[in-house]
Amino acid sequence: MSKIAFLVPLFPLLGFLINGLGRQRLSKSAVGIVGSGMIFLSFLTSCFLFGQVYGFAANSGGAPINSVVTLFNFIQTEAFTIPFAFQVDQLSVLFLLIITGIGFLIHLYSTAYMKEEAPHHFARYFAYLNLFVFSMLLLVMGSNYVIMFIGWEGVGLCSYLLIGYWFKNGDYSYAAKKAFIMNRIGDLGFLLAVFWLIFKLGTVNYTDVFAGISQLSAFDITAITTLLFVGAMGKSAQIPLYTWLPDAMAGPTPVSALIHAATMVTAGIYMIARSNILYTMAPATQTLVAVIGLATAIFAATIALKQNDIKKVLAYSTVSQLGYMFLGLGVGAYTGAVFHVMTHAFFKALLFLGAGSVIHAMHHEQDIRKMGNLKKYMPITHMTFLLACLAIAGIPPFSGFFSKDEILVAAYSSNPIFYYIGVGGALMTAFYMFRLYTLTFLGNFRGTHEQEHHLHESPSAMTIPLIVLAVLSVIGGFIGIPAVFAENKHWLAGFLAPIFADSAKLATEHHLSHSQEYIMMGVVTVLIIAVITFAVKSYKNYQQNDTEETGLGKVLMNKWYVDELYNAIVVNPLNALAGFLKEVVEKSGIDGVVNGVGKFIAYSSRQVRLVQSGQVASYLLIMILSLVVFFIVWFNDLTIIGFLNKLF
Repeated sequence: MSKIAFLVPLFPLLGFLINGLGRQRLSKSAVGIVGSGMIFLSFLTSCFLFGQVYGFAANSGGAPINSVVTLFNFIQTEAFTIPFAFQVDQLSVLFLLIITGIGFLIHLYSTAYMKEEAPHHFARYFAYLNLFVFSMLLLVMGSNYVIMFIGWEGVGLCSYLLIGYWFKNGDYSYAAKKAFIMNRIGDLGFLLAVFWLIFKLGTVNYTDVFAGISQLSAFDITAITTLLFVGAMGKSAQIPLYTWLPDAMAGPTPVSALIHAATMVTAGIYMIARSNILYTMAPATQTLVAVIGLATAIFAATIALKQNDIKKVLAYSTVSQLGYMFLGLGVGAYTGAVFHVMTHAFFKALLFLGAGSVIHAMHHEQDIRKMGNLKKYMPITHMTFLLACLAIAGIPPFSGFFSKDEILVAAYSSNPIFYYIGVGGALMTAFYMFRLYTLTFLGNFRGTHEQEHHLHESPSAMTIPLIVLAVLSVIGGFIGIPAVFAENKHWLAGFLAPIFADSAKLATEHHLSHSQEYIMMGVVTVLIIAVITFAVKSYKNYQQNDTEETGLGKVLMNKWYVDELYNAIVVNPLNALAGFLKEVVEKSGIDGVVNGVGKFIAYSSRQVRLVQSGQVASYLLIMILSLVVFFIVWFNDLTIIGFLNKLF
């Protein structure tokens, strides 16, 4: 396999260094060309690698590809060696195309969206963006869990930098800290799993770990996979570590698109898909993954029903869709989960960039209750946004239909209860997305006269990425046509088959009849169309009023008060403990002892210095008294010694 794999992450790293170090000198045009151009070069290299992998797979009859490009030994001891190496196979090159392809479109979009920033801040933004892509590429290309963890921590750092990009805003800085800290909680689980593997197997290389899995007990496998999943819960925003992701909307909108579509939140899905054989041999962990994923999908969907910030609706939508991906992983539908990562990347990037186009036209207004009738002024944004809504709702033949249906069918085969709950979440998805669409683009304009006067379509640097992503959202699902429509037409399943081959051998096959699948697809599609129609009719003539939500609506608007609950049971007690340690233990205890010693020495010195009076008579008196004391002590010592000699 090609030795140029290292160029894929190298280009974004160079972009980060050039824009970061030259931020005071480079013009905005130069920054945009460097930042976007480096990602484009990385995309071209990824396409070349994909062609090589695809050609090799086709010529080898679907044999596994174990191409590892080693650059140097990262850690080397007598006990084990951890190389800094990249693994190029079907799974990694697919993610490379997603990350670099969508990443390039987001960079291009950013050149127009961020044009109002000062030149040095503009360069800082693109430097962070390039570093973000570099870290994610490192994560998916690493040939072992340690290199994956380096990229894992890298995307965590970059999310902190980009969410808090406007660092002078205290709320934005708080959101950045929240994302960073919550991810560290999950990362501890990942790190413990890595240490467990080193202790048990003496290696963290994927090929060696999977080959030596027989040396692990059932408890070892369950513990390792559970700890890895804890890491995935933090990075991919699953219950209970999901609350950072909606707050991550504090960053610029293109950053939201990058986090939600091409980087960061897909890391957990990739890690479990890469470790598929471990999870297949840990059924208890698989059940946990499925239950947590399904619970997150439903819980986040209920919150999205009542959100009014255009980016918050999309944020909770991402949390919900990630839940579906984990449901797929939990029921063994690894290909379906990866498929949904890809289709979700298309339409979620489109939705966020479309939201950014709306916010740009509305002069930074994000409340959908103050929008309306934007299709009149923004036809390209409107049409592309509508296509994305149809895709995420699961309307055939849009991309979301194929990937979500594959997960739901697998869920039904595993446990029909999973399926019915999942369908409920899909119906809620259709409702809140078309509530968002209707309030934003249909009906009457509800903003100010000044906003309406300045409404206009976004520049081509923003609309071209929208059009490209809209095309992908429409046709992207055809690489995974299910067998019910055409046998052996699921290209993605065939392409990824070698990656999941060992898991497929161990999994229990459950097949539904074609007639049953047709009925399930038909019923769900009809229900989704009915929900969409209801949402459009309910909000088309919406008029903003001052009536506050009550009952369940108020609870959903306040996100089930989860943040308040976390503050009450975690944040506030920790702050109180920190205050006690600061005021009592540190100031009164440690500082009291240290300062007390100093005060005692100072007081003693002040008293002793009074002896130095300067009067000779006083000095003679002290000398005589000292001699008397000396003789008394000396005489007593002689007396005691004599007594002891007589005694013994």
